[in-house]
Amino acid sequence: MATTTPADRSPESTLAFLREGYRFISTRCERYGSDVFTARLMLEPTICLRGRPAVELFYDVERFRRAGAAPKRGQRTLTGEGGVQGLDGPGHADRKAMFMSIMTPSAVQRLGRLFADEWRTRLAGWAGSGPLVLRDEVGPIIMRAVCAWAGVPLPRGEVARRTAQMHAMIDGPAALGLRHWRGVFARRRAERWAGDLVERVRTGTLTAPADSALAVIAEHRDTEGRLLPRRIAAVELINVLRPTVAVDRYVVFAALALHEHPEWQERVRAGDEPTEWFVQEVRRYYPFFPVATARVRHSFDWQGHHFPAGRRVLLDLYGTNHHPQLWPEPERFRPERFAGWRDDPYGFVPQGGGYHLGGHRCAGEWITIELMKQAVGVLTGAMDYQVPPQDLHLDLTRVPTMPPSGLVLTGVQRTG
Repeated sequence: MATTTPADRSPESTLAFLREGYRFISTRCERYGSDVFTARLMLEPTICLRGRPAVELFYDVERFRRAGAAPKRGQRTLTGEGGVQGLDGPGHADRKAMFMSIMTPSAVQRLGRLFADEWRTRLAGWAGSGPLVLRDEVGPIIMRAVCAWAGVPLPRGEVARRTAQMHAMIDGPAALGLRHWRGVFARRRAERWAGDLVERVRTGTLTAPADSALAVIAEHRDTEGRLLPRRIAAVELINVLRPTVAVDRYVVFAALALHEHPEWQERVRAGDEPTEWFVQEVRRYYPFFPVATARVRHSFDWQGHHFPAGRRVLLDLYGTNHHPQLWPEPERFRPERFAGWRDDPYGFVPQGGGYHLGGHRCAGEWITIELMKQAVGVLTGAMDYQVPPQDLHLDLTRVPTMPPSGLVLTGVQRTG
């Protein structure tokens, strides 16, 4: 039986989307009493979805494609053009397998150790230095760690510049004006840098460890036996570095959660299991990427709603992680909800849904979890600090968001 799909009241909802940010889709789902509605976004009819059934539908590769789905402004800043996120079929499977070959458990743990060691090294300089902004400190720490792990040479004098480029790309796709153009120019410069590294590996003037991201990407051959074009290889190398640096937001959110829920400081010190619950709840509760994008392959009907061929579809990641039918009391921070939890690829989607192998779920999700666990360990076991009064409000109309203060710490001392 056909269902009338609710439609947003505005003839063009793009400005509302930019103005409302993370809650744009959920607000309308609640308004219309439906987890599916249509809107006109970026001058194009768009279907918006949230909830577990919607996630399972959205990651059905027989019904949806990624090619041509992401807005150009996002490709020019966040993901790059020609990267794995915009591929389908055998091409996507081949490129995704390349990424997954880098993400072995031992490699992920090694990156975690590099990150924790780099942070502990930085702690010595923080002691007695006065107030510091955690947001400003963590990004460079991750940048140095991930470059060392990926086989990317990064002189100390370049750390701040390369970290700023990664941040500008992350900050640009949902922004207007200067923020957006910073992301565009940062991507151009970063792609030139990454492309030079790829070329140097290929010509033998730079040696990268055989299992490193730089070597794997530079030497990867596609299904027809061809090396990736220099620019595409640069995009994919950045697709290792940029999302890893983006984890600095989750690290700040973890520190914020420890401050706002101090009872969890002792619990995470007590063992791995509470740390796992805590990290997963940080990923569920705090905002990261707001939506994922796809296009309908062939017309079909689902639960009475019609999906025309070629139609753009947005999946609400933040709204699904706060859906009251999936997560009781979703606006409460309760890590205990993950006790006994079994991974659900369609109900918990901070970095996309579905399966890692062959699907479009983020290949770096395990890296995110490992870095967050290491960060929680350092924050609760290797340093003392105070959080003075400051503005810690999260503005959900800004994408991506962060506490305005960046989380200022004072009295930092190394303890372990």
